[in-house]
Amino acid sequence: MSTVAQADPAKSAGSAHPLAHRRPLGDIGFQLLALAAGLLVLIILILIAVSTAQHSTGWFSSQGLSGIFSKNYDGSAHFGALAFLYGTIITSVIAIIISVPVSVSIALLLTEVLPRRWAQPIVYVIDLLAVVPSVVWGLWGILVLAPWLQNDIYAHVGSALNGIPVLGNLFGPPTSGSSFFTAGLILAVMITPIITSLSREVIATVPAIDREGAYALGATRWEMIQGAVLPHSQGGVVGAVLIGLGRAMGETIAAALVIGSQPVITSHLLSAGYSIPAAIANLFGDAISNQIREFLIGMGLLLFVLTIIVNLLARAIVERSARKMRGA
Repeated sequence: MSTVAQADPAKSAGSAHPLAHRRPLGDIGFQLLALAAGLLVLIILILIAVSTAQHSTGWFSSQGLSGIFSKNYDGSAHFGALAFLYGTIITSVIAIIISVPVSVSIALLLTEVLPRRWAQPIVYVIDLLAVVPSVVWGLWGILVLAPWLQNDIYAHVGSALNGIPVLGNLFGPPTSGSSFFTAGLILAVMITPIITSLSREVIATVPAIDREGAYALGATRWEMIQGAVLPHSQGGVVGAVLIGLGRAMGETIAAALVIGSQPVITSHLLSAGYSIPAAIANLFGDAISNQIREFLIGMGLLLFVLTIIVNLLARAIVERSARKMRGA
């Protein structure tokens, strides 16, 4: 009696050609290339930090860590960085407070309200504004905006708010066209197109089914934006704001032209001040002593560390928001 040999499925699967389970060479090559690119960026960042730290050791050794939090700066014997750090933070905060509501509102207008044929020309203009050189903004600010603000806006605001608690300290007299607020305003104008363009791209990725589902439940347009669009695009919008914040914190020429170049710490936003990028741009070329050069390089290292801290905090905020959304 003859028997027919039954094929063993496990054996058949095990006897398959070994090349059948290997990944394509192109996938492996792309993975290695992407890994190398990521590691290259990390290595460059580490080298930048190490190089700037080496060139600023003289400032840290002479002034110590207390030099970072000292407001005593005279350009010869005392090199406190607090006034410059304060100016950088104040101008960046002013820029973000002004630009973020405007940018997100424009992005929502272009994606959720206006028809495409009307929105597209505005998109072209915003994209063009995003690539205007910073020196052009700075020259416009010092030649046009600052004199107009000083004569027609700041003088009236300062006199009207003089003596009023809090507001008088922030915007009262004496006023200056080249000031913290003018620098923050110029930075806000510069970063608004960037945040708008990136936010618009993120908001456009919201699935149409989410919008239609909100409308089907009886939501108004604003309720649909609140319940479907903003939660879905929150992480991307925060990323866009961070890119704009990085541009504002590191902007050099425009801030140097309109901030006033006075290393002071004051709550008066309409007075002249200084920031780290502006100080580096104004003082590095004429620095004849190693002390000043080491001080300026050290402030560059502080700005580098500050931007990393801001990015880490923002990432933590985005992840926390994502966890809340998943929990909800």
